[in-house]
Amino acid sequence: MDMSLPVQTVRTTCPYCGVGCGVSATVKPGTIPIIAGDAQHAANKGRLCVKGAALGETLDLDGRLLQPQVREEGLLRQASWDEALERVAGGFADIVAEHGPDAVALYVSGQLLTEDYYVANKFMKGFIGSANIDTNSRLCMSSSVAGHKRAFGEDLVPGCYEDFELADLVVLVGSNAAWCHPTLFQRILRAKEARPSLQIVAIDPRRTATCELADLHLPIQPGTDVWLFNGLLSYLARHGAADSRFVQAHTEGLEGALAAADADCSDPAQVARLCRIDLAKLLAFYEAFAATEQTVTAWSQGVNQSSSGTDKVNAIINCHLLTGRIGRPGMGPFSLTGQPNAMGGREVGGLANMLAAHMELDNPVQREAVRSFWDAPRIADKPGLKAVDLFRAVEEGSVKAVWIIATNPLVSLPDADRVRRALASCELVVVSDIVAATDMTAHAHVLLPALGWGEKEGTVTNSERSISRQRAFLPAPGEARADWWALCEVARRMGYKGFDYEDPYAIFDEHARLSGWRNDGEHRRLFDISGLAGIGRQAYDALAPVQWPLRGPAGTPRLFGDGRFAHANGKARFVATPPRFPAHAVDDDFPLVLNTGRLRDQWHTMTRTGKSPRLSGHAPEPTLDLHPHDALLCGVREGELARVTSRWGAMVARVAHGGGIARGSVFVPIHWSGQTASDARVGVLVNPVVDPVSGEPEFKHTPVRVEPFVVEWQAFLLSRTPLAVDGIANWTRVQGDGFVRYELGGRGPADAGWARTLLGVDAQADWIEYDDAGAGAYRAAHLVEGRVQACVFVARRGAALPPRQWLAGLFGRPALAPGERATLLAGRPPQAGADPGPTVCSCFGVGRNTIQTAIRTHDLQTTAQVTACVKAGGNCGSCVPEIGKLLALVRCGEDVT
Repeated sequence: MDMSLPVQTVRTTCPYCGVGCGVSATVKPGTIPIIAGDAQHAANKGRLCVKGAALGETLDLDGRLLQPQVREEGLLRQASWDEALERVAGGFADIVAEHGPDAVALYVSGQLLTEDYYVANKFMKGFIGSANIDTNSRLCMSSSVAGHKRAFGEDLVPGCYEDFELADLVVLVGSNAAWCHPTLFQRILRAKEARPSLQIVAIDPRRTATCELADLHLPIQPGTDVWLFNGLLSYLARHGAADSRFVQAHTEGLEGALAAADADCSDPAQVARLCRIDLAKLLAFYEAFAATEQTVTAWSQGVNQSSSGTDKVNAIINCHLLTGRIGRPGMGPFSLTGQPNAMGGREVGGLANMLAAHMELDNPVQREAVRSFWDAPRIADKPGLKAVDLFRAVEEGSVKAVWIIATNPLVSLPDADRVRRALASCELVVVSDIVAATDMTAHAHVLLPALGWGEKEGTVTNSERSISRQRAFLPAPGEARADWWALCEVARRMGYKGFDYEDPYAIFDEHARLSGWRNDGEHRRLFDISGLAGIGRQAYDALAPVQWPLRGPAGTPRLFGDGRFAHANGKARFVATPPRFPAHAVDDDFPLVLNTGRLRDQWHTMTRTGKSPRLSGHAPEPTLDLHPHDALLCGVREGELARVTSRWGAMVARVAHGGGIARGSVFVPIHWSGQTASDARVGVLVNPVVDPVSGEPEFKHTPVRVEPFVVEWQAFLLSRTPLAVDGIANWTRVQGDGFVRYELGGRGPADAGWARTLLGVDAQADWIEYDDAGAGAYRAAHLVEGRVQACVFVARRGAALPPRQWLAGLFGRPALAPGERATLLAGRPPQAGADPGPTVCSCFGVGRNTIQTAIRTHDLQTTAQVTACVKAGGNCGSCVPEIGKLLALVRCGEDVT
């Protein structure tokens, strides 16, 4: 190491899920930062999932938006910041002057830091004077916000992560925590290893990786959570499990909640029939819950993303209130947040129906408190448009300008083609992003380059209310600037005062002071971080993770331990939750129920994770997971392409039988965008109906049909350079290690002329090929100085194509060995056992073939033995369920191919 170059280690926070893991970034100029878990951070204690561990692979500037751009005569051109900001400020000001403040809107993101979020809400609600600012967090946790407020009087998560380790029963509802919150799930598993009596119950229509590791899995019919928990409430009341003293002293509304539950759910056998689960398993769950004092019930998108999501949340909370299991160690209802700063956004009023510091838009005293603190000329006095309604208003023309920050609604919103139509007709679309080419780019009139993770400074708040610093360890690239800075510049150009912040600390200090402003008496709020006000820049820079409320120097791990809640009378409220079925039922035209969700190694629309080759190896293309019987009825086969159609749109994916899906349901991942696939945006399918209380869309229940997507051939292509494949009927693209991988499905000729044209190869190139027109097989490779530049394999059916892993490994070779060149077109190595197979463990790059061979060769019996032998499963643990399946298959004499 060159000792003249400074090496520094910066403690920061992971930008992925709401667990909020601490990250250590070690930086030496001119090298890729080394990313590791921060052993001092309480959320993860040094552990990271594979996405966090791969962050160093996502920090290059390829594809970055590095300079402002403005659109003129239909084309984007580079511009100065002054020109771009004047365009935004002038456009917003003119529209507000002519049409009023509700004619403009902001749509922001849980990827923002709290300081960015705070400025955006102050700008929109206090100075423009409209509450038309909503966030993509509306799509993942707004039902929990609404449920918390109904039950507790304020949006509050009562417990902390330690409670999962102290509990005797952990119930995970609609939460594939093994994949979506891996470090927290690993904490639960380690607690179970130390104390095997700890029980894990997973409630999920799919048999996910989490269910594989649970003691009990309840595969309920999609949408029946309220029946399940109403039945539990009735069971607890009838079997003497209620804490009558707690209920009488600290709650109200039990009579109505019990009446609603008993009306349909007092008979466990009827609940089991409605939920389509085994009665014995249902009773085992009810009995375990009734008998176990220290119970944590955690939920995530499977509960929230529903047209009855708020009722599902309250049905769960009702059971904890009835038993008094809240506010004490090892127990309580717990919302697992999806994004890194969805909680921080809630603190500053990030949703269209909230004000900053947990104050309420519909409370005139609190509205005036916020207005006076900001010295604002006005304050929004009614809720703004929630996400789905906001873009509907854009399409209808009542919202004429929208500023979209750090999110891609063309992929993530339901009925996403409607969003496309809306933006195409909008008078002014402003986009702040770090990526130059997204689905949004074609619709932007102004593009503003933002800072990314590793470049920006501020704070985030995780699911257990812990505020952590996100610190910069990289310089700002090009002309990229912080989102708070761009918002302040526009505000100043519109003539607004109060936006002269020098740095993120000044914003955070104002946020902390507002949290304590008029926070007493009948208007007292539990959200209070006034203990951090006035700490100074040095203390802010050094701020250690701390949980709110925070009126003094010490944080608060748990809430409600004193039995006092945030409603005016200090009591929690039971909420009656009469069960109802989803708004749109299956029928003959759309006989299957679509469920959407995340994959293990990807995040949102893959603008970050898509840069990491190791994260793309586990699931390199979009799949449609459905039961083999349903596939037979639909006329589709595993490994082939299929079209999925709903009332709102259609997409194409490859059929898979993951083994975890019940008949009547299908699952499609959310991650593919217009940059990574020709036709795989699942948002175009999704039912746009929303929860009437929270406004959260129904991502888990859309009626669809599945049918073959007919192509004449299928192919995969590996190339060191990106290729233009838009003319092919269906394609997907992911980043490999030194190459780009394409999966193709096409019509028309796929021969030497086609391949040479696609790859841009001339007649003098080093080109080898194999062509069997009768069998519909074509294979070719382009070599440069003995090194593979590109290869393409074509077959009539996808199942006839060779494995990709060995071929992908050739791109790391300086030149092919003679034996490898001779066998290249065979698609398999000259030596048996050299192909590792599809990736199972992304952390260590261990393939399926490697694991199966080790199991057979060494007679391995447990996942721990597999880890000791080949390392797979030894880091984040997300692949442990898959390793368990491989162990079972090999013991049965089967291999997965």
